[in-house]
Amino acid sequence: MVLQLEKVSRTFAGKTVVKDISLSIKRGEIVGILGTSGCGKSTLLRAVSGIDLDYDGKISINNVSDKKIHDTTGFIFQEPRLFPWQTVLENVTFGLKVSKSEAKKLGKSYLQDVGLADSERLYPSQLSGGMAQRVAIARALATSPEVLLLDEPFSALDAFTKMQLQDLLLDIWQAHQTTMVLVTHDIDEALYLCDRVIILRGQPGEISDVYTIEKQRPRERGDKYLAQLKSEILEDLDLTRQSHS
Repeated sequence: MVLQLEKVSRTFAGKTVVKDISLSIKRGEIVGILGTSGCGKSTLLRAVSGIDLDYDGKISINNVSDKKIHDTTGFIFQEPRLFPWQTVLENVTFGLKVSKSEAKKLGKSYLQDVGLADSERLYPSQLSGGMAQRVAIARALATSPEVLLLDEPFSALDAFTKMQLQDLLLDIWQAHQTTMVLVTHDIDEALYLCDRVIILRGQPGEISDVYTIEKQRPRERGDKYLAQLKSEILEDLDLTRQSHS
């Protein structure tokens, strides 16, 4: 297993946000974490990345469980978080621990992967929301992460751009077989992208169910099998009534 969580909990000011999360993720797997607001999805992702170290339990990446920011993880946030004073290429290569020429070569390669080969000299203010998020994806990939963590990376985008970037993510997975953990509110997104979907419920958030998606990728949007799984997840989250209102 490339990533293992054992009884991970996180408490803020006496209030437990997530409780006793145990989860194993295989190399090359795409796992979604799905749940309503306030159940601790993003809290869990920050603990895995090492951004937040004040958790209880054990998190191991490649059998190493040191509490620190992990060089082996990449993080894509909801907002691109680009440096406005740097060009697209400079944003992608920022912080790479290689020579300048190697960083430039790597940056150009990943910009090509995300469809921005002709945009390396642009600044963030010149980019659309979708383009900016593509830069953020390229920046995360440039470090060659063992595990790519995605915290609702497409939620701020329009539906068409969102679908384009979902397909881009699958192209990247196909090329690099990167292990991915995706936090999302979007059931359709989780079912389209993931091998498994972990359902968090409650406050504190606990794992209530795990869905394994048997359909091979690439998947058809609106597939009957996925629609049936969506119905089951809506029921699991007690959202059936709201979805029909």
